Amino acid sequence: MMMPAAADGLKDEIAPTGKLRVAIAISPAGGAFWCTKTETGYAGVPVDLGKSMAAQLGVPVEYVVHRNSGEITDAAAKGTWDVTFLPKDTEREAKMSFGPVYEVADATYIVKAGSNVTNFVTLDQAGIKVAAVNNTTTMRGAQAYLKNAKVTGYATYDEIFNLLKNGAVDAFALSRDQLNAMAKKLPGTKVLDETFKKTVTAAAVPLNHPQSLAFVKKFMTDATSDGVLRQAYDNNGLKDSPIRTQ
Repeated sequence: MMMPAAADGLKDEIAPTGKLRVAIAISPAGGAFWCTKTETGYAGVPVDLGKSMAAQLGVPVEYVVHRNSGEITDAAAKGTWDVTFLPKDTEREAKMSFGPVYEVADATYIVKAGSNVTNFVTLDQAGIKVAAVNNTTTMRGAQAYLKNAKVTGYATYDEIFNLLKNGAVDAFALSRDQLNAMAKKLPGTKVLDETFKKTVTAAAVPLNHPQSLAFVKKFMTDATSDGVLRQAYDNNGLKDSPIRTQ
């Protein structure tokens, strides 16, 4: 049992406004990181986890909406959010502190209908336009792997979806499960078999929040073992997705 003084210290650090402000990114993609807007608010794995976290702390939850994980990262030092759930990479570890990984996704590409591209070699050619969500771990991964194709960042998933649909870009870099879902909506498109990067997603807090980090680490470890994380997956269309932590 935590001593009340310690509990108060944690609340002051993790919820300075009296609410737990959870940063989320909105897109129709869904999945273990992206959230969606609903008629009554928001839905997604981070939405459910944030709600459970706030309940455990005994404070209300408030969702702070962003267009992508890069925007959440840019706001890390501004004090506008208290906790988030997003893909982790070296660049982000310099800007926030991460808890344990709760999702591992394979990043690949979907190619437009009618494209001659069949694999990474035929994709990585001069004149090929690859889209990615701006300032994300997937975009940085695509830029590192592709030497000849041009990678361009866009703010939203929707914008790229429409560019791909209209044939204005040749390919879109994202996680395989989301691209498989997208392929069903865009006949003729193809998800490539290879994987260029494993994207790992974890809970995070701003730097220099040691009590918040300790709380988040324990919360996520417990959520993985006691079914809270599984329930969040099941509630958000991921019943068939195994929980991958490495």
